Amino acid sequence: MSSSDMKIITVIGSGLIGRSWAMVFVSGGYSVKIYDNQPGESAKAVVEIGKQLEELQEAKMLRGQLTATQQLALLSGHDELAEALQGAFFVQECVFEQLEVKQSVFRDIERLVGEDVVLSSSTSCLVPSKVFSTVQNRSRCLVSHPVNPPYYVKLVELVPHPETAAAVVDTAHSLMTKVGQAPVRLVKEIDGFALNRVQAAVIAESWRLVQDGVISVKDIDLVMSEGLGMRYAFIGPMETMHLNAPAGLEDYMKRYGDGIRRMLTSFGPVPDFSGTEGARRIVDEMSQLVPSERRHLSARVERRDQLLMGLAKLKKDHGGHE
Repeated sequence: MSSSDMKIITVIGSGLIGRSWAMVFVSGGYSVKIYDNQPGESAKAVVEIGKQLEELQEAKMLRGQLTATQQLALLSGHDELAEALQGAFFVQECVFEQLEVKQSVFRDIERLVGEDVVLSSSTSCLVPSKVFSTVQNRSRCLVSHPVNPPYYVKLVELVPHPETAAAVVDTAHSLMTKVGQAPVRLVKEIDGFALNRVQAAVIAESWRLVQDGVISVKDIDLVMSEGLGMRYAFIGPMETMHLNAPAGLEDYMKRYGDGIRRMLTSFGPVPDFSGTEGARRIVDEMSQLVPSERRHLSARVERRDQLLMGLAKLKKDHGGHE
């Protein structure tokens, strides 16, 4: 890519999500400027990313067409916001999940960029109408919510503000596709977006089943990892149903719809996830399987990322989400 047509993306915040976004964007050949308001943090992030890119290259898991050295050369760290935003067409914010912090960051950014620069937030639980409420021109604002860790789990939820221009969602969608992510469009904002709402439904029923003495913590996790998760890694719940009846989805609902409704009406209330004896039992049971000390959790996180890396490769080799 020649310097004349090089596209610049600014990543605001050099924490885990900011670094992950930077790695995803440079893998697609974009020039990335990382900004952090803590002096020296963005420079540290660049060094850290350089190590990770080298490790990924050694493991033959580096994304994109460029080498680790070429990708690192596209990256720069900045302590000055104006400098970091210079020339950017897209800004991805990755600061603390606190409304006031995000609002103030976007106020500062808006003063320093042109009208056509896309302002995107990584928030997982704040709706766009709140995040961007203090921005003057909200038509270029949206949420691009990644899934942790974004380098291996490629879904990005694109959530518009009520005033977001359709062309802005299109820009974000084509950018995410170009860098190898898997974007989905929400037509309108809703608390929790799509992924966290579906996840909350799974968490609630899993919790209830363990709390009610139906199944153990270990076995409910196996229900997902060795059962539902096997299918859901490649096809979603709608297509799963469509394929599980001779004449597709309508036929499936004729056969099983009443049974599903019966089960759904038997679901208990929203569980108390802390402060009750039942919740304590579940936490203790989980901690016996994987102790809550940092070193044990870190080892499991590393194992998780290795497995996700392998699954991402498998999906890529088999045409993943077609």
